[in-house]
Amino acid sequence: MISEAIAVLRLQGNEWLRGALMGDEALGEGEMAHAGDLGLYGPQSVVWRVHADSAMLIGGLRSLMLQTLHPLAMAGVAEHSDYRDDPWGRLNRTGRFVGATTFGTTETAEASIKIVRRVHTRVRGTAPDGRPYSANDPHLLLWVHITEVDSFLRAFDRYGKGKLRDAERDQYVAEMAEVATRLGSETPPTTVAELEQCLEDFRSECVAGDQAKEAMRFLVAPPVPIWLRGSYAILTAGAVTLLPEWARKELRLPVPPLADPLLVRPAAATFTRAVGWLMSAQSNHANIEDDLLATI
Repeated sequence: MISEAIAVLRLQGNEWLRGALMGDEALGEGEMAHAGDLGLYGPQSVVWRVHADSAMLIGGLRSLMLQTLHPLAMAGVAEHSDYRDDPWGRLNRTGRFVGATTFGTTETAEASIKIVRRVHTRVRGTAPDGRPYSANDPHLLLWVHITEVDSFLRAFDRYGKGKLRDAERDQYVAEMAEVATRLGSETPPTTVAELEQCLEDFRSECVAGDQAKEAMRFLVAPPVPIWLRGSYAILTAGAVTLLPEWARKELRLPVPPLADPLLVRPAAATFTRAVGWLMSAQSNHANIEDDLLATI
């Protein structure tokens, strides 16, 4: 009886979590990769391994924090995004894009990329410092891309299930370049060394302006239900401690000595394991990788 009750609660938690991440934007069965169309990557890719891991939650939040530091990218978000009024909707749309380009068929991935490019055509204007910006600017697309790749990889390295070899880490960066290229980015990095150099090259363009500070206040303390605030605090702490020191200083996010190894890492590791346990419960969308591997 107890085991059955736990199984039911686990499945309910699974469905709630998937609904929170993708909501009405969840991929339908016909949109998921299958033996006849493995999509842009397929189950043998490192992208599938990394993006199926619950550490993605920490990596995703870390990437948003890092992205605020580019004034032109931040201006586009501040002036055209509805993240303040509809944070769950924005999360759902982001979840769909990552899911579609990772686990969708080639047609699903291409359709999602086309939608993003079309939406980006309307995201243009003038930043507070007087410079024009456009979401389809190849340079800004590269910034968003490298912050995501670096964040997902670092989160997986610290909190993911299993560890990647150096060659697999390079493979992940190279695989992720596919979507960046299709979106119209400047030439994306294809190795970890190139990724780190690209991030370093962007440092001179990064500063925490008023729009970045406002976005960070929202990211650190969004309007989540009371019963979720403890979990979100762990998620936030995990993301902050993964930021490079220069970014934490710019965003004024100090980390007390020993707080990371003694408090944040154990709590975040427990959090990601719990989320992973829920996400691995049997459901209509579960075990797609196992099903595909059995047919190829």
